[in-house]
Amino acid sequence: MLLPCIALKFNPHIHSLITEGALDRNKEWKKAEFISYEYLRKSWQKLLLDLMMKWYPEDERVRRLVNQLYQRYPKGFCVNAEQRMIDARGAAKYIGRYLARPAIAEYRVVSYDYHKVHYWYADHRTGKRVCVVSPVMKFTYDLVQHIPPKHIRMVGRYGLYSRGKNKESQKVINLWRFMVHKQMEMIFPAKERRKKSYRERMLESYGQDPLICPCCKHRMLLVVIWHAEYGRIYYYDEEREYADQKKWGIRKHGKGEENKPDKMKDGDLWEPWAEEEP
Repeated sequence: MLLPCIALKFNPHIHSLITEGALDRNKEWKKAEFISYEYLRKSWQKLLLDLMMKWYPEDERVRRLVNQLYQRYPKGFCVNAEQRMIDARGAAKYIGRYLARPAIAEYRVVSYDYHKVHYWYADHRTGKRVCVVSPVMKFTYDLVQHIPPKHIRMVGRYGLYSRGKNKESQKVINLWRFMVHKQMEMIFPAKERRKKSYRERMLESYGQDPLICPCCKHRMLLVVIWHAEYGRIYYYDEEREYADQKKWGIRKHGKGEENKPDKMKDGDLWEPWAEEEP
């Protein structure tokens, strides 16, 4: 990835995530607990310079440049080895901010007067803030040079991170999660869960019983629910009346006392819902 420098200077560099180990020929994982910093510097140098020689094998200027770089940097190219990343989301966030962000954050621009741009950056060597006043055209040029060419790939995946291997890895991870879930079910049998009531949730969350009257400290009964838009949506007497009607057969589905048959004795139970429609 070609990423901008903090001072808006052209500073091509690469961010790389590597595994702490690899698979051998028998597809067994070999863990690498320590990666030499000196090895990273020299191997990175050799990799880049070998690519230059491969791309321009007949160019004498490239050959001289490669020799000069080996002499100028005997310890290898600069490598900033970061600490181990454990959280996958943190690693994705770390890479994503470089892929989606501009060359300079908006908050670093102090002022702009149509002729000059005043901005600042933090110098990592001194740890101090450095202020820069740049002409508008130069500032624009410094930004434009960081725009990648069209269709360029900003991210490359290799080895275990390749798309083909990634599908196999996901299958292994899903299988492992399935086995762990099954083992947990065997150790801790799942209990039947019922939906908690409003009262139980309030007691669990706040330790207060919403059905206790704050004045008399006795348990209250739900009488009515009133909605500003829909009006009365629940009334205690209506619910009780409907329950009595269903229990004693006084009315059901619109059939009331006026439809009660004439030939009925006192104490007989009338169930109008049992009658067949004509």
